[in-house]
This record gives sequence, C-alpha cells and structure tokens, in this order.
Amino acid sequence: MALLQAVRSPNQSSTSTEEEIIIVDGTSLLPDNTQKVTETKTVDEDQISLYVVRKGDTLPAIAKMFGVSVNTIRWGNDIKGNTITEGQKLAILPISGIQHTVKSGDTLQSITNKYKGNLDEVLQYNNLSKNSKLAVGDVIMVPGGEAAAAPKVSISSGVTRKAVSYPTYEGYYMRPIVGGIRTQGLHDKYAIDLASSYGADILAAAAGEVLIARGSGWNGGYGLYVVIKHGNGTQTLYGHLSSVTVNTGDYVEQGQVIGKMGNTGRVNGPTGVHLHFEIRGARNPF
Repeated sequence: MALLQAVRSPNQSSTSTEEEIIIVDGTSLLPDNTQKVTETKTVDEDQISLYVVRKGDTLPAIAKMFGVSVNTIRWGNDIKGNTITEGQKLAILPISGIQHTVKSGDTLQSITNKYKGNLDEVLQYNNLSKNSKLAVGDVIMVPGGEAAAAPKVSISSGVTRKAVSYPTYEGYYMRPIVGGIRTQGLHDKYAIDLASSYGADILAAAAGEVLIARGSGWNGGYGLYVVIKHGNGTQTLYGHLSSVTVNTGDYVEQGQVIGKMGNTGRVNGPTGVHLHFEIRGARNPF
C-alpha cells in the first residue's frame, strides 16, 4: 500500500517543509520540483488519510502539509504533547467544527451546548479537564459544532474545501451487520448507527484495502475503528468496536469479519453498544 510520507523537515519547531508538496489523486504526497505551489491547497474533506512519520518530521510541519491544526492530529491519534516517532502511523481526520472566543461568563459546558457539541470531545480536543479555568479571549474548538444560521468554520486555514455531490452506488455495499436494528439515521453527513449484541460480527461492506485499523485508544471519539478504502474511490468507516480483527494493509473481501461490535470511544445513552458506520464519498444507502 502506498502510504503518505513527507519531505524532510530538519527544524523541529518548523511549520514548513523543505520543498513544496502537491496532492496526487487525493492520496499521495510528492515534492513538486517543476513549479512552485501556493500555500492554498484543495483538500477532499471526505477522505481520511494515513501518514507515516519520517525522520525529522514535526507535528506543525505535518499539520501544515494537510491543512489541519496540530490539535486535530493529536486528537485523532491520542498524542499527548509534541512527541512523534519515525515510522509512527498517523490518521489524519478531516475534522471541522466551530471556534469560539471565550467571553465573560462562558463555561466549557455553556460553549459546548451553544454549538451542540460533546463535552468529552471538547475537553479531549483542547487538552482540557472539566476543572480547567477559562480566560476571556481564549479560543475553544468544538469538534463537529454547529452554529445557527451560520456556516461551519473549518479548523483548516488557507484550505479550499470541495463542494461534494455524493454519488449513489446501488448494490455496491452490503449491510455491515447481520440482523440488528438501525438506532440512528443519517448524521455527521456520512454515518448511521446500527445496533446488535455486544461482540456481534462487523462485516466489510465492500471489498478493499484496510487503510486504518486501530485496536486501542479514543481516536477522536471513534474508539476502536477500521477504515477501508474501496476500488470506487470511497471509504467506509466502522467505529466503536470492541475488537479489531484486521491489520492496516490487509485486503478484505466483502462480508469478511473485520471486528466486533462494542461501545468504545464516544457513545451516547445507557445502551451504547452499536456500530457507527460511515460511507465517505458516496450516499449511505442504509
């Protein structure tokens, strides 16, 4: 599998790389030696990327390359501080949300409620605890937050987001569980929730290559999760698993068991056992 690798950045505090880079087919990054590339890049917000850390890489340099914030990378990979290691595989989640500048009287809970966010995610993303003190002028990010009568503000700066019209691939995807029920319809643009018993088999909705297989961690609220990239250019994501039975780079057939149903990461309600199932790049038919 062709994984993403950066050009070397010898300055550990640098937010730029030695050479400008271009995005090739939305999945590969290469130095552009033929012409200068502007800092404004077009990023496909539907796709999740896997990046392999090279010697000399820094979080600011990687964040700038993908047009996301450093906290986005920390949040999606359970990274504390700034330490990354050569060979480490980073999931680059194309997260959007609302940035809020703290005013007098604001609390973490009131800010979260205002934008219909999740307090645990706000704390996790901003590296805060429930007892953290806020100061007027602080900037708090609410991942996935929504503002009434206003567009979402992307974390990324200087990045153009594509307007996507989702195609329909009739019959391409199979339902990723046997039996069970749908507990939540379309949400977060791509996802539905399907519930069955704890430990029930989770099946690959279509054949493809395992891009990400995370068997531990919070992972931006997904908990244990798997991402598969398919031959039609789409990705499917399977979240909140209790266990993962495939590895990054594996090729899986449609209907193959890739994990077990669980309630890891951010789950709501007393019966939180369910599968969070996303189709990125196509309409979700379920």
